[in-house]
Amino acid sequence: MRSIMYRTLALCLVALSTLIASTAMAAPTEKDAKPAADRSHIDLVIALDTSGSMDGLIDSARQKLWNIVNDLATAKPTPVLRVGLVSFGNDGYTDEGWTKVDLGLTTDLDLVYEKLMALRTNGGTEYVGRAIHVSHTGMNWSEEKRALKMIFVAGNESADQDQKFRAMSEAGKAIADDIIVNTIFCGQDSGEIASGWRNVAMRADGQFASIDQERDRVAISTPMDKRLAELSNELNGTYVHYGSRGVKAKKRQERMDVSARGLGGGAAATRAQAKASALYDNSSWDLVDGLENEAVDVKTLAAAELPPEMRSMNPRQREAYVKKMATKRDRIKKEIASLSKKRDAYIKAEMKKQNRDAQDGFDKAVRSTIRKQARSKGIAIK
Repeated sequence: MRSIMYRTLALCLVALSTLIASTAMAAPTEKDAKPAADRSHIDLVIALDTSGSMDGLIDSARQKLWNIVNDLATAKPTPVLRVGLVSFGNDGYTDEGWTKVDLGLTTDLDLVYEKLMALRTNGGTEYVGRAIHVSHTGMNWSEEKRALKMIFVAGNESADQDQKFRAMSEAGKAIADDIIVNTIFCGQDSGEIASGWRNVAMRADGQFASIDQERDRVAISTPMDKRLAELSNELNGTYVHYGSRGVKAKKRQERMDVSARGLGGGAAATRAQAKASALYDNSSWDLVDGLENEAVDVKTLAAAELPPEMRSMNPRQREAYVKKMATKRDRIKKEIASLSKKRDAYIKAEMKKQNRDAQDGFDKAVRSTIRKQARSKGIAIK
């Protein structure tokens, strides 16, 4: 029987900064757009077991990442969301703990998705304590006093394998820095191994959940998925890149659409929903978002910083062009929102038909946990 604690849980996403320990080298975090001072802050680090038996977990995370983003997009006030990624238990890693910071905390959700898609499973000894340690010390965590800071660590082996960085001790160190550690065990929630994962979460004021990773990777498709994927592609046409980062970021956006479509099971549809949300903010490379958030002045940018179609425009024409793209984007977003409601209702009805527990999955575990923990920071999620 599922634990009572599991009903109030949820997960997905991790990262980097200056790694104080010698266990892993942190990868550089891309520069993010300056967040609004009056918005709440959520830092979410996902630490995934990438040993040979974890293909189901990785596939589920790829499938369900955008569900988690969509949930957080309903938060009031709209938060500044940063996600980081850590992987562990992989024989391909050269350090003694077989743990790696794949990405530091960033607002660039496409970059998170790209790193998630690149994960590969490979044998391994799963050091849960090392994963928590690296997630804690290897990230540029927010210094905002009321920031919600969470680590979600997911795997299926004993949490006690690491004798150098003990999981219980590392969880205690994390919560001392106001970083909550939540655990997701891929297996039955009874037994000694599951109990170990539960204790780690309790040590850091976190939540424990157990999931069936193989069942969770089977997603429900809907009649709305095809059109939502098409609208996602149409949204791309409204993005107006600027600067050296812009060209690379726009190409990444398009590649991640292709990756989501390749996963099937509605992944492209949920990505479309996320791209239409306030959390999908690309002010650092897109003029439409940049103008709306006052992150860039399109009228004073050097011509070389603009896409080819805008370089001959005068300042007034530039602004008019960007506003035209913004109007087009708003129209597409409204259609996505309408279809999303129908899609959510269809999935809810289908899950009822299939007698599937709405909490029985990776994203559901993460989402319910975030809801509970967000309330303590004054963040309300629908």
